[in-house]
Amino acid sequence: MAIDVSKFVARFVEETRDHIERLNEGLSSLDGGHADSELINTIFRSAHTIKGSSRMLKLSGITDTAHHIEEVLMHLRDGSLTYSPTLGQLLYRGVDALSALVDALAGSDDPISLPAADQSLCAELAAVTGGEDDAVPNAADPVSEAVADSGKKSGKELGVKPAETVRIQLNKLDELVKLMGEVVSSHACLRQRIVDLNAIRRLPADDQLAESLKQFAQIFRDDVTTQEALMTELHATTQVMRMLPLTTVFEPVARLARELARSLNKEIECVVSGAEIELDRQMIDNLSDPIIHLVRNALDHGLEMPEDRLAIGKKAQGQLKVSARQDGSWVVIDISDDGNGIRVEDVRDKALKKNLISADEVATLSDQEIIDFIFMPGFSTSSIITDMSGRGVGMDVVKRCVLDELRGVVSVETRSGIGSTFSLRLPLSLAVMRVLLVETAGLPFAFTGQYVGELLRYPAEELLAGGERQVMILRNEFIPVVPLCDLLQIPAGLESPVSSGAKKGAPLLLLVLKVRNEKLAVQIDKLIDERNMVIKPLPQHMRKLNRVSGMVTTAKNELVSILHAPALFEVARQTRTKISDAEAENHQLEKSFRVLVVDDSLNTREIEKDVLEASGYQVTLAEDGLDGFRKAMSNTFDAVLTDVEMPNMDGFTLTERLRQEEAYSDKPIIIITSLAKDEDRRRGVKAGADAYIVKGDFDRNNLVDTLHSLLG
Repeated sequence: MAIDVSKFVARFVEETRDHIERLNEGLSSLDGGHADSELINTIFRSAHTIKGSSRMLKLSGITDTAHHIEEVLMHLRDGSLTYSPTLGQLLYRGVDALSALVDALAGSDDPISLPAADQSLCAELAAVTGGEDDAVPNAADPVSEAVADSGKKSGKELGVKPAETVRIQLNKLDELVKLMGEVVSSHACLRQRIVDLNAIRRLPADDQLAESLKQFAQIFRDDVTTQEALMTELHATTQVMRMLPLTTVFEPVARLARELARSLNKEIECVVSGAEIELDRQMIDNLSDPIIHLVRNALDHGLEMPEDRLAIGKKAQGQLKVSARQDGSWVVIDISDDGNGIRVEDVRDKALKKNLISADEVATLSDQEIIDFIFMPGFSTSSIITDMSGRGVGMDVVKRCVLDELRGVVSVETRSGIGSTFSLRLPLSLAVMRVLLVETAGLPFAFTGQYVGELLRYPAEELLAGGERQVMILRNEFIPVVPLCDLLQIPAGLESPVSSGAKKGAPLLLLVLKVRNEKLAVQIDKLIDERNMVIKPLPQHMRKLNRVSGMVTTAKNELVSILHAPALFEVARQTRTKISDAEAENHQLEKSFRVLVVDDSLNTREIEKDVLEASGYQVTLAEDGLDGFRKAMSNTFDAVLTDVEMPNMDGFTLTERLRQEEAYSDKPIIIITSLAKDEDRRRGVKAGADAYIVKGDFDRNNLVDTLHSLLG
């Protein structure tokens, strides 16, 4: 279906002008000698965004110009070009040309008629990078013409239409939302006044006073009700101002998926649906990373190579679906592929190998519980780790982002040989939610409504013993029961009176929480309140408290922690003792892993040595494959890192030779090379490498996380 370009032009013009301003500021900083990598990255992303957005709208003149600017900035970024005043002037010309084309677009009733790119300028930009000019030929200079015309005509004569949308700086909008939150908090105090007045009415007094107070209370109640309606409208209005369609995330991800598939020599059909659904801007801003992780994994691990698909009776072209649907106050985003799925056996074997579970315990877990191990840090079932995925960090990143930042839930459904679906279940907004206030051990806590199933009284004597915790039966369903004070590890002196109440035969007050298809009943002391409340984000120093997702202010102006239900589920399902992070770190430091680094480049060897030693590893260097083999034979190393293209013995041969030795038959071997072709990766797998990292994508976390994952 053809895209109605006119609907997107106004937004494109405004956003592109922002990026052009960023480009100009960046070039000015470069002129001032501030050529740091982050600055170049920033302006590179602006040029890249302009190129991608204009290409979507088929604005070829802008696309061609932005593409050539992007190419120059890319070479600046990777160091193959050095910034100079002459180069700066050429880039300024390119940015000015973009600006003129955007101005021409803003003043045109027909975006399709936008002039083509300046051919000579594009040729100059292309010559800088050693490439060829692929701009659309045009004898005239449309940029100069556009500039000249817009000096001659007024905005009205150019036919500038009133903007259908108004752009608001996000910080100003956040201030509005913050103000709205204070109004809501103030309103809560008014509600408390009603409670106070009702208490006064119950005091001994004459009939006239009682009647006057009764009338006052009624009027005050009506005023509060009216204010509540107005605030509800205010909230709805401000929330709509912050809403953005998912298309802002889905469309770039779909393009990325097609590019990644081409790089992997795989064929895909990328289907997007539900992109019109809107989410709060705060949600949209944090969605890209987890979705990109899931798409990369689907392409790298999920979808088979075309020849492999044909061999098992599938179409050569795989299918990737990115879809969204609304479910009450939630939005569910699914990333599905029709690839090989996740084998439960592979996950089970890897979990046993990494000592995440014992052989006795594994028999007690369902297939779904075993599959959920993929979300643990450092877990990967891939036999070969590449720079694209498989380092065992992607799924951990997804889960941490969805739970901690987006306050949602991530789940996976998979069938071996059929495919997998990863689902992100997210709230529509993080600003205002329905909140349940409860009390345990004399302390107030809150739960957001989307995780609350029901609140009920349950006879203590009817609880059943289920493994290491008690269980209730609710409508023929077994639900674990855990005191909230136990989940929060409240000190013994502050424990809840629930246990004493149970001894007296009093029914327990249970709050049934639900996350996905799981339920958990937590024992509480009492219900305080239930209403819409403003969610205040945690201060920076508290962001790592995964059991707390935010704060609310009560009518008495008290701050109450919002408990994150998915995190409580994680605590509740821990049925075995694990080594703490600190103990694990001490254990690793005591063991002090020895690593052999083999590379013919002194600079590369030293970089890798610095990175590894900073992480606690003992490092030995070898200058080529033969030197590396000799040192490996004369010493015992826990892991080997090797380049490929080296004199005397290349990295593939070194890997094969080491795998023939008993001492290195199962030791981690990581290939770090500039060879990025798929056939090179396959040769690395065949040689026996456990990981394959391309030097162009090398970073500290990549290497350390990979090595840590392999060493277990």
